[in-house]
Amino acid sequence: MANEKDFADYSEQMVIRYQKLEELKKRGKDPFTLTRFERTHSAQEVLDQFETLENTEVAIAGRIMTLRVHGKASFAHLQDETGRIQIYAQISELGEEEYKDFQKLDIGDLLGVRGQVFRTRRGEITVAGKEIILLAKALRPLPEKWHGLKDVELRYRQRYVDLIVNPEVKQIFITRSKVIRAARKFLDERGFLEVETPMLHPIAGGAAARPFVTYHNTLDMNLYLRIAPELYLKRLIVGGFEQVYEINRCFRNEGISVKHNPEFTSLELYKAYADYHDIMALTEELISSIASEVLGTTKINYQGNEIDLTPPWQRITMLDAIKKYTGLDLTNLNSLEEAKEIAVRLGIKIEEKDFTIGKLINEAFEKFVEPELIQPTFVIDYPVEVSPLAKRKKEDSRYTERFELFIAGREIANAFSELNDPIDQKERFVKQMEQREQGDDEAHMMDEDYIRALEYGLPPTGGLGIGIDRLIMLLTDAYSIREVILFPHMRPRQD
Repeated sequence: MANEKDFADYSEQMVIRYQKLEELKKRGKDPFTLTRFERTHSAQEVLDQFETLENTEVAIAGRIMTLRVHGKASFAHLQDETGRIQIYAQISELGEEEYKDFQKLDIGDLLGVRGQVFRTRRGEITVAGKEIILLAKALRPLPEKWHGLKDVELRYRQRYVDLIVNPEVKQIFITRSKVIRAARKFLDERGFLEVETPMLHPIAGGAAARPFVTYHNTLDMNLYLRIAPELYLKRLIVGGFEQVYEINRCFRNEGISVKHNPEFTSLELYKAYADYHDIMALTEELISSIASEVLGTTKINYQGNEIDLTPPWQRITMLDAIKKYTGLDLTNLNSLEEAKEIAVRLGIKIEEKDFTIGKLINEAFEKFVEPELIQPTFVIDYPVEVSPLAKRKKEDSRYTERFELFIAGREIANAFSELNDPIDQKERFVKQMEQREQGDDEAHMMDEDYIRALEYGLPPTGGLGIGIDRLIMLLTDAYSIREVILFPHMRPRQD
């Protein structure tokens, strides 16, 4: 038996539970020595198949979620992955010693139960325990209000408890798995090849973001956790693959918010001989088909907004969107001084060293337009200054063949007709490097090997990136990205 000092920081309930475990060990009934329990059915299977299973012996297992102990007969509810089912224990069936052990169980303990299926007088389907085995002792009690843990800080830090006590949370992650599976099915059926590219990059590239830096001892060099797989996937298109995709983890050393987590999941795909119009059509078909397969509908409710994912979706240029929602026409804006005056008037702050007309347009869009885009909307034709990897528009080289998809006021996807001119790409990388030298640590690094790949010839290509976490948020009506990531990053706990 542990001494009192060992329990100094434990609650009274925990001390009692440890003492119960110690008593079991003394009697040779240590539950942690058991290695397996063979189940015949899940809780839901027993409930669904009652007409067939009535008066039949089954073996189930799960966690005690309710416990009603009486003199000679007691009830409990066991919860497994599929749901809950009632069990019945009586002294006449288990024997005096085993029944006393049952009476000493706690909510949270894990049991294996063998017995016959029957329906109680109150009509509840139940398993009458012929054999009840303690498979693991819960030494820490569930939260006091275990039937509705609401403290989001505690929920995210201790997701294992959240999953135990909030069944709707488990459903979110089941939906997440189905969404990713549906995306794979959609792309595989259309001839896309799933590939894997490096997560450790010698050069951070593929997006404007601050990377995480690590160090490789043997190679004696810094490496970066990938911020995007884009440049490697386009190398594969150069190499002769014509349709590739990757569902990948990316890492960005940036702020945390309801829309951002330093580690996140994205889907990126590239299709040779396609442009951003082709990718728009593919995107709306992909997302609407995922919704249909996973939810059974393309009409959803997100945070009180009725949203229709049925294609086709609205398409609008960034300039037209700004004009529509602000009345401001920036089409013929060519003067930097005039742009700075407009920035002051709109309350937009851009550092002098980073100021360009394209950045002003982008900032105006983000501030005034994004929150208004509730129904699925493709915003197209972004300024070249904020699109270093996208092909310029033939009609106006100040803008690119790029779109972002917005739903419920949030960016869900980003795509372009990929820039395949190595000369133009190198010039843009040079400009990005100039911005880095002026202090912009999110500007793109120079990637000489990627330029080399383009010099071998990249066919006209359309590319797409979808934020999987944000898509899951949309399809599960989750306000925060932390609701859809099993273990989101948190500040160290200050107890």
